[in-house]
Amino acid sequence: MFQPNMFDSHHSFDMSHKTPENDLDMLRDDEYESKSGTDIMEAPSGDDQDPNQRPNKKKRYHRHTQHQIQEMESFFKECPHPDDKQRKELGRRLSLEPLQVKFWFQNKRTQMKAQHERHENTQLRNENEKLRSENIRYKEALANATCPNCGGPAAIGEMSFDEQQLRIENARLREEIDRISGIAAKYVGKPMLNYPNMSPHGPTRSLDQGVASFSPQQGMVGEMFGANDLLRSVSGPTEADKPIIIELAVAAMEELIRMAQVNEPLWIPSSENSSETLSEDEYLRMFPRGMGPKQLGLKSEASRESTVVIMNHITLVELLMDVNQWSNVFSGIVSRAMTLEVLSTGVAGNYNGALQVMSAEFQVPSPLVPTRENYFVRYCKQHADGTWAVVDVSLDNLRPSSVSRSRRRPSGCLIQELPNGYSKVTWVEHVEFDDRAVHNIYKLLVNSGLAFGAKRWVATLDRQCERLASVMANNIPSGDVGVITTPEGRKSMLKLAERMVLSFCSGVGASTAHTWTTLSGSGADDVRVMTRKSMDDPGRPPGIVLSAATSFWIPVQPKRVFDFLRDENSRSEWDILSNGGLVQEMAHIANGPDPGNCVSLLRVNSANSSQSNMLILQESSSDSTGSYVIYAPVDIQAMNVVLSGGDPDYVALLPSGFAILPDGPGQYQGGIPEVGTGGSLLTVAFQILVDSVPTAKLSLGSVATVNSLIKCTVERIKAAVGSP
Repeated sequence: MFQPNMFDSHHSFDMSHKTPENDLDMLRDDEYESKSGTDIMEAPSGDDQDPNQRPNKKKRYHRHTQHQIQEMESFFKECPHPDDKQRKELGRRLSLEPLQVKFWFQNKRTQMKAQHERHENTQLRNENEKLRSENIRYKEALANATCPNCGGPAAIGEMSFDEQQLRIENARLREEIDRISGIAAKYVGKPMLNYPNMSPHGPTRSLDQGVASFSPQQGMVGEMFGANDLLRSVSGPTEADKPIIIELAVAAMEELIRMAQVNEPLWIPSSENSSETLSEDEYLRMFPRGMGPKQLGLKSEASRESTVVIMNHITLVELLMDVNQWSNVFSGIVSRAMTLEVLSTGVAGNYNGALQVMSAEFQVPSPLVPTRENYFVRYCKQHADGTWAVVDVSLDNLRPSSVSRSRRRPSGCLIQELPNGYSKVTWVEHVEFDDRAVHNIYKLLVNSGLAFGAKRWVATLDRQCERLASVMANNIPSGDVGVITTPEGRKSMLKLAERMVLSFCSGVGASTAHTWTTLSGSGADDVRVMTRKSMDDPGRPPGIVLSAATSFWIPVQPKRVFDFLRDENSRSEWDILSNGGLVQEMAHIANGPDPGNCVSLLRVNSANSSQSNMLILQESSSDSTGSYVIYAPVDIQAMNVVLSGGDPDYVALLPSGFAILPDGPGQYQGGIPEVGTGGSLLTVAFQILVDSVPTAKLSLGSVATVNSLIKCTVERIKAAVGSP
């Protein structure tokens, strides 16, 4: 308790100087709750003091009431340091002397300070103990350090920073090798086998190992087109999923090899042509569990195709494992793709053992065919005989709540090295899909496997390898003519054409990344439009861009349609914007042995002398599964920069063009009337800058103009190629 002379002298109370440590102990929380820490002793005044009373008699104490304590506690929270006026007002309300109020606040502040100091001391003591423990542990580690090379004691202080970083990297690489080696030893340690005479009833690894708890989706599957965008919604796998994914990938690799190498009775050759058909019964016997039963509402599609391409096998593997290269090379098939997570980068500096989870959207170049979205794992492996294999398999079983309109069973390719930089590629596509939203004129093409099957993948790869070989040429081949005078200018023009093709392919299909609006009616050849604003993109002119597309069937062979549309001499028959002017080819770059595969620079000499001449960049390409004629107006000054070897990325382009597909696999019995008889499915797509101000409103007049333009172009094409 406090000494009486403290109050008699009327001096301020300072615990830090006048209170002994045993008095601090008296300021415990429980004591403060009972006495508020301010049991004030009230000394009698001189007038009231009894002369007979002994002077050393104990003075009585004043204990605050609970109400007074609560009021001062409440005031303390708002103001720990009240001034004289506040103390007087508070004392008046609580029937206390201002000095009593002053002493209570002093004691309260002192108690709070002591509490804080005790808490801080405890924290510092704990930190000190932690640091002491770490220090002891580090000393023990340093005392026991050994040299990783010789095994002797390490000389502390002699290691440079670079050496330390190298050792850290070395340790990381060792851990990666150990991890991959563990996977290989457990799952993929067996060499690849050939199965020329394999019994179809031999043992096989099941694809659904570890996922038996995931039941197949029941009920009608498939959502309305455009409602489910995997690329925006799918996230990477969880840690619990990764062992299952490894099992799936390894089993898928084994299935792919057998699907690629085994012939009859698994694959039944067609008597009419060179195509093959997968025997569903034999497949189920050879792979009894696989990915489980086919989902209700989905159709099955399987195809196999082989070819020899002009590309080194290592380069081809790198192309397939790099999502950007893969989507660029197959831009006509892959509208969008992304790698969600890399589970393994491979070992020994290459993609052997690489494993990555991906999502992709596959398309046909027409707004009438819904895209196929897949969430899958891609696995790459080099086998004992030097053959490389890359396999995809869907991971839909790991997302039991989702509903998918397509599913990839083990699909991919085997790559064998051939002399002189060539490779043999055997491609297998095995998918399940929902075709209910496919327009009738495309159903035969889709169901035949030509739209998404192995033949289209292989034909596209072969054509793109020829194009890449042309790009890599260091000299100007004799087939190139015109204003191109340097290898640099040739490469820049090819790079610009490649960007033009990528832009066209990404905007012509039914990707869920954009929404088409049908302008009128419900016929197949109705025009569909969409708008987008272009800002801060050096590769596109700024403003509002209106895209319009329509697809229709004509009873003319695809080659005839392709040759008509790519020929500059017949351009004035369908190109309304050329105003009937003479079209002259100023430059020509061949992209392979087929004369239809080329890049051209065209000049349109307008019949109206008041209009300036216009340049058009055009690329045409064709293979057995489809053809493209893609073009874009280009600025003359910008094109001069490109032809001199300048950067083509800053040339603004708005590509338009045509996609020409066969209407089916030749003659087809029982098919849709007048479809599958050698006719063509033609998609016409325009991109037009309707306003150079990105914030402007799109007028109905602009839409009507573009609608009229595309319909007039279609009529001209039909009339020119002999369509009734």
